[in-house]
Amino acid sequence: MTDSYRLSEIAAHLGGRVLGDAGVRISQIATLEKAQPDQISFLTNSKYRAQLASTQAGAVILGEADADATGLPRIISDNAYAYFARVSALLNPLPEAKPGIHPGAFIGAGAAIDATASIAATAVIGEGARIGAYSVVGAGCCIGANVVIGSHARLYPRVVIYHGCVIGDNLIAHSGAVIGSDGFGFAMDAGRWIKIQQIGRVVIGNDVEIGANTTIDRGALDDTVIEDGVKLDNQIQVAHNVRIGAHTAIAGCVGIAGSTTIGRYCRIGGSAGILGHLQIADHVEIAAFTLIGKSIREAGSYAAIFPFSRSEDWRKNTVHLRHLDELVQRVKTLEQELKAINLKN
Repeated sequence: MTDSYRLSEIAAHLGGRVLGDAGVRISQIATLEKAQPDQISFLTNSKYRAQLASTQAGAVILGEADADATGLPRIISDNAYAYFARVSALLNPLPEAKPGIHPGAFIGAGAAIDATASIAATAVIGEGARIGAYSVVGAGCCIGANVVIGSHARLYPRVVIYHGCVIGDNLIAHSGAVIGSDGFGFAMDAGRWIKIQQIGRVVIGNDVEIGANTTIDRGALDDTVIEDGVKLDNQIQVAHNVRIGAHTAIAGCVGIAGSTTIGRYCRIGGSAGILGHLQIADHVEIAAFTLIGKSIREAGSYAAIFPFSRSEDWRKNTVHLRHLDELVQRVKTLEQELKAINLKN
């Protein structure tokens, strides 16, 4: 059951400035529309400002600009959205895992598991693997030989980490994530594909989250590297030898081809595609469904999305696009002819 806190206690834990009745007791967080008197809500988008007048919330979280927008008890923060996230974590802590190794887990020879770690039934820990303090390995996880996992990691059921990979502290890996699978490397010889052995690792920094069914391939020769604070959504493909810079966030279904480097603090929208061997600068934003076919050297926002239209219009426009280069050349020719005529006159 969620613990309850007085508004003053929340501010004591998380900071912020309390206005109104600081003794209001809060047990959960909710939207302005659905909140009840024992719940706290938040305003981070101006289009919901009108709901402040009708909300039943016992208290609200507001930014400095909205400090006087309601008479409800409230906490004022410089970053109301981040404050909401912290309050949600305070009111909804993860369940504590019982330390120890379940009798139904398999532990390989030479594996070192901290006494405070929790290993669930049917988990497999490979030979020589190391699991750090307070880490949780869920049911059905498979940790390969000589894998290193830091402290306070949480692996949900059926996460797979291949041999030799190195994971930092505070990893969250959701079910179905695969870390260290072979990169897609083949050489054609006499009409047949020859597999190129993938002998690199995946090296992951601290405070990384990996979504469900996301795959991160090991390097072909050097390592695939995920730096500190990276957040990966569900069903992302990270190919071999990719490097993702610190605190970059990538939404679901993005595909990143091999040997591409993505900078720090980038944001990549869902279903974007990034071709291989490219360089993406720090602080780049890429819109959903955008295809990146060449390196991006400067920070900024980039998009290449063809707007949807009725099918018959799309077909007509597609025909015209096929002839776009021809049309450009014709326009250039006409411009030259007009220029020549003007010179004669």
